[in-house]
Amino acid sequence: MAPRDLKIPEQRHPEKAHRQDNAQPRKPDWIRVKAPTSAGYKQTRDIMREHKLVTVCEEAGCPNVGECWSQGHATMMIMGEICTRGCTFCNVATGRPDALDVFEPGRVADAVKKLGLNHVVITSVDRDDVDDGGAEHFAQTIRAVRRQSPDTTIEILTPDFLKCDPSVLEVVVAAKPDVFNHNLETVPGLYPEVRPGARYFHSLRLLQRVKEIDPTMFTKSGIMVGLGEDRQAVTQVMDDMRAADVDFLTIGQYLQPTSKHHRVDRFVTPDEFKSYEKAAYGKGFLMVSATPLTRSSYHAGDDFARLKAARLAKLGDA
Repeated sequence: MAPRDLKIPEQRHPEKAHRQDNAQPRKPDWIRVKAPTSAGYKQTRDIMREHKLVTVCEEAGCPNVGECWSQGHATMMIMGEICTRGCTFCNVATGRPDALDVFEPGRVADAVKKLGLNHVVITSVDRDDVDDGGAEHFAQTIRAVRRQSPDTTIEILTPDFLKCDPSVLEVVVAAKPDVFNHNLETVPGLYPEVRPGARYFHSLRLLQRVKEIDPTMFTKSGIMVGLGEDRQAVTQVMDDMRAADVDFLTIGQYLQPTSKHHRVDRFVTPDEFKSYEKAAYGKGFLMVSATPLTRSSYHAGDDFARLKAARLAKLGDA
C-alpha cells in the first residue's frame, strides 16, 4: 500500500538507460581515500574486537573507515553479520543468520562508554527470520546505551521490518532514539534490480509512521547515486521523502564492492552533488548531506547538532 498523501510517479523507468556492458568508469580523484593507518584507527578496531562487535564500517567496506575510526567513531551493526536479504549494492554476507545474541546490547553499551562517544549510530542486518525483525533487540540496545551513557545521543539505522506486524515499529520508537534513520537506498525504478527484497512505498510509509507515532522524533533517509538513476527520479524521491515528513537527507556516490555486485553506472561530480543539496534544501529538508563520500553515519554527530539547530531556527521563524 502506498503511503497516505504520497504522490506515486509514473513508471516510465528512465533508469533503463543504465549501461549493460562490463566496462567500469574510471574512479575520479575526488572519490579516492587513504588507507587507514592511524593509532586512533587501531584503538577503535581493538575495542570492537575486544567486545566481539560487528561494524557496518568493515562489513560494507565504507571508504570513510580510516577517518571515522581515527576519531573513535564506529557504527555498530547489531544482530550478526549475516543478512537475510541479497541487495546487489551491499557487501554484507547473505545467508542464514545465527540466533540473536541476548548479551549483545550490553556489549554495545560497554563499547560506546569505552569509546566515549557523544553520538552513536547503531544499524543492523535484515532479520526476516525473526518474528519482529529485531525490533525488540534494537530497543534493548538503545536502553542499554542509555543506562551506561545517558548523555550520548543515539541514532539508529533500521531495516524495513517488511515481513512483520506494523506494531513492531512502535517498540523501536518507544525506546526513544534521537534520530530514526531508514534508507530508501535508490530510486523506485531500480528497486527490482538493486533492492529486490524491499518495497519502495513500504519504506516511505515506515518513515511516515515514525512521525505519526512521535512527531518530535527526527527522521532521516538516504540514497546512493551513480547506480543508473536520472535527476528527475532523484528529485521525485526528495518529494516523496518530504511528503513523509523526513527531516534529514543523505546522498552519496555508490561504489561497487566487488565485481559480483551492481556495477557503477557513473561517478557523479561534486558540482552535481551541490546541485542536489541546493534542490533538497529548497524542498524543505532541515538538513542535507550530499557529497561523493557521504554515508548515513559519516559525520553523524556534527550533523545531528546542526539538525537540532535547524529545527530551533525553524521554530523561531514560525
